[in-house]
Amino acid sequence: MKRELSGWFSPNLQKDMPIAGYGDYGFALLLVPTAAADYLEYERFQLMDALAPYINSGKVRVFSVNSINNESWLNNEMQGEHKAIRQNQFNRYIFEEVIPFIKTNTSAETPVITCGASFGALHSMNLFLKRPDLINGVIAMSGVYDLTEYTKGFYDDQVYFNSPAHYIPNLNDDWYLDHIRRSNHIHILTGSGDYEDPQASKNFSGILSNKGIPHDLDVWGEEWKHDWPTWRAMLPLYLETKF
Repeated sequence: MKRELSGWFSPNLQKDMPIAGYGDYGFALLLVPTAAADYLEYERFQLMDALAPYINSGKVRVFSVNSINNESWLNNEMQGEHKAIRQNQFNRYIFEEVIPFIKTNTSAETPVITCGASFGALHSMNLFLKRPDLINGVIAMSGVYDLTEYTKGFYDDQVYFNSPAHYIPNLNDDWYLDHIRRSNHIHILTGSGDYEDPQASKNFSGILSNKGIPHDLDVWGEEWKHDWPTWRAMLPLYLETKF
């Protein structure tokens, strides 16, 4: 499996941001880490090994970025307003820097699918819903889609606009809704075992359904916990059956 590490100084985040790439061909899968982890997290937990057959066959080319959650929602020393500012800077980093990097290294026509587990699922979903003109779909595993689960009681307009469970019910802009509805790849997956919250996925699926947004909701059984063995099973299966 071809593996390349690169990166640059991000104007939006004002820091060096590395990125890992795997493979040569296929649609682009953009991985967003869980919690406060880094761009090599998915590799360390053997998810890349599980994806190797699809990478090596040219079905998918994977890109993995760093999290900045420990500089925003998971940083207990920061004020809520500053956490929200950092979140918006991360969004711009993805939209203005990472997506162009992916297109330069693939092609302008290459579809980009965001993907993440746990907190990465929320970010992946949020990034897609905010810019469905740049991002073509999402695979969200074991997520909650209400950002207030992470904000320790803080709530303002920027929390609202980064919390899909809050802003999607009130989204009535036809441009956004049309672009979101065009996607054939909105996949919400969850287990039902320890530390999973399948009701969060069911609730958000209901929100999407109320907006006429086609999507998959796949709730696995109680043997599937909020942990890497679950995600190592889920993601290859979806690459095999849905793409």
